[in-house]
Order: sequence, then C-alpha cells, then structure tokens
Amino acid sequence: MTRVKMWCLTIRIKRNDQFHGKPLHKVLIEFLMDAKISGATVWTGVDGFGKRRRSTIHLEGITINMPLVMEVVDEQSRLEPLLSQIKRMVNDNGLVSLHEVEVF
Repeated sequence: MTRVKMWCLTIRIKRNDQFHGKPLHKVLIEFLMDAKISGATVWTGVDGFGKRRRSTIHLEGITINMPLVMEVVDEQSRLEPLLSQIKRMVNDNGLVSLHEVEVF
C-alpha cells in the first residue's frame, strides 16, 4: 500500500456566515475549485460552540446557523499560497488550521 504525505486544511465556520453577501462556504468551494485543488468536503455539524458562542439556534424543531467544517486535502505547495486569501474570507468568523496527513 502506497502512502502519500499531503496536507489537510480545516476551516470551521457557521452556516450563516457570508462573504460579500454570499454564503461563505459556497464562496470558499468556488475559490478552491477555481484553484484546482484536489478535493474539499463541507460537513454540517449538529451542535457546537466557539468564541462566538453556541453554533445552533433551535426554532420550533428547526435548527439554523449550524456549525460547518470544511476539509480540503492537497499538496502543501498547492494549499499554502491560498492561505492568506482563505483567512481573509473567513476573517474572524471561523478557525483555519493546516496539518499533515497520510493519504492511502
């Protein structure tokens, strides 16, 4: 089995976060696709909290403003040039982290 060292960029935001009036997670996905990144997934969280307090609001059985986690996997040389633009888009609305992973 071949193992390849790559990098995983993790972005934690909320569903209602926006960038220039558009949903932030959609803007980020488009940005990553345009940059020809290998892959990204947006995960919806059930509950969470951070520096902006709790990430969920429940209204008559409907949950809004849920936490979202984006995982982006590619080579370090392809992700690092994008970090400043991604951090600018996320701003103080979320958390951006980068760590090495082994891909099988």
